[in-house]
Amino acid sequence: MERVRLTELSSRKSHQVSGGQQRRMGIAGALTHSSELILMDEPTAGLDPQQRAVFRSLVEELSKNMQVVVSTHQTEDLADLYSHVVVLDRGTVRFQGTTGAFDALAEGVDSPRGRAEAAYARLVGQEA
Repeated sequence: MERVRLTELSSRKSHQVSGGQQRRMGIAGALTHSSELILMDEPTAGLDPQQRAVFRSLVEELSKNMQVVVSTHQTEDLADLYSHVVVLDRGTVRFQGTTGAFDALAEGVDSPRGRAEAAYARLVGQEA
């Protein structure tokens, strides 16, 4: 609980904490097994900006000692959190490489979120 910054809530049941705290509880459970790899599916969906900042800090810390694999549609997290990107489209790998190489697919777009969205659209096309 200390690693995921929830020591002060350790006496609470999971239904008594926020969604972001529940996600961190799940990570704490995974860490009890001395994992070398942690898989997360949409870990920041529905989190408020403060909880997202706590989560980003936690992932940065965890990635020093283990592999962290995340499935997400939250493109604004790419530049801050991840070193590599894999884009899957209907089961086909459309891109695999560094976040820098992924962002480079969207030349001329200034904002990190805009670059990631433009790069993704370039790879898989626009949704109708």
